[in-house]
Amino acid sequence: MTKKFKVGDHVTWNSEAGQVSGHIVRVHTSDVDYKGYVHHASKDDPQYEIKSDKTDHVAMHKGKALRRLSR
Repeated sequence: MTKKFKVGDHVTWNSEAGQVSGHIVRVHTSDVDYKGYVHHASKDDPQYEIKSDKTDHVAMHKGKALRRLSR
């Protein structure tokens, strides 16, 4: 089962630069064109838009790539 998150959740994920953390700013439940690439999403398997804690970078990931951090 895919992990479910909501706007405001604090999450972490692995990136090329190492472990990154941020807050979910939007949940996409249909395909979305982001940075020239179509990210496939559905109600059962959404894409999460996440703003990094340390930079203004915004990333897009599915729930299976994320881990919730305690508040």
